[in-house]
Amino acid sequence: MPPLSIFIIALNEVDRIGRTIEAARALSDDIVLVDSGSTDGTQALAESLGARVIFNPWPGYGQQKRFAEEQCRHDWLLNVDADEVLPPDLVAEIAALFASGPPPADAYKIRIAEIFPGEKAPHRFAYALAPVRLYRKSWGRYSLSPVHDRVDLLPGTKVGRLKGTIHHFSVRSLGEQMEKLNAYSDAQADDLDARGETLSAFRLLAEFPANFVKAYIGRRHALRGVYGFMTAMNYAFYRYLRAAKHWERRLQRRSSVKGTVTPGDRPSSDD
Repeated sequence: MPPLSIFIIALNEVDRIGRTIEAARALSDDIVLVDSGSTDGTQALAESLGARVIFNPWPGYGQQKRFAEEQCRHDWLLNVDADEVLPPDLVAEIAALFASGPPPADAYKIRIAEIFPGEKAPHRFAYALAPVRLYRKSWGRYSLSPVHDRVDLLPGTKVGRLKGTIHHFSVRSLGEQMEKLNAYSDAQADDLDARGETLSAFRLLAEFPANFVKAYIGRRHALRGVYGFMTAMNYAFYRYLRAAKHWERRLQRRSSVKGTVTPGDRPSSDD
């Protein structure tokens, strides 16, 4: 076994967590699942497959992954989400990386490609990200941002890139996807408030059409049929919701300030 810990964060993932853990077991003797309160049997299934299950109330994306890092026994970490699967070629590539001793780099980017319902493997034109997912804990840690899911590396960290691709089964259904995006837009509006950022009113008009084009053309969803069109629409609406909720909160704060009655404004008993 490589000297590698694998950590996963989860909530109600009993239908997907099994294949995630089973695909990763060949790589690690320390698979950690941090659960934020599943009620569907996720914890029991993960334990039956050899994972160490630890409960932690949901604090936000970055904070939950930072907590999970702290539970890992090894310095080398691999983060896999509960709706992701390591295919055999990527498992073999990671194992080979450790076969002759410590890997030459301190962190590695891994391509992650989304797989739509009905697809068994990534579409040849599937949009993909390539974040750092395999790294040494002594050289990088997950950001504490509640919404931004990234590893912050120390200056001078040597970063490599793997050839394999993580399979991302992110969508159970369009309805479930919309529920997730609605919740995520709340978190992003909270984050904008916390950082004191202000979006212009123009964004309310531009977010939906601009982000539909970004997803449908830029992310090549146009090449993936009807499901690609529907997914692009969901993405555009989510980006609009983020801006709309931000503006709704601003308007509510303004109304609250205008409606506040100061002691000097109150009518006296003689009025």
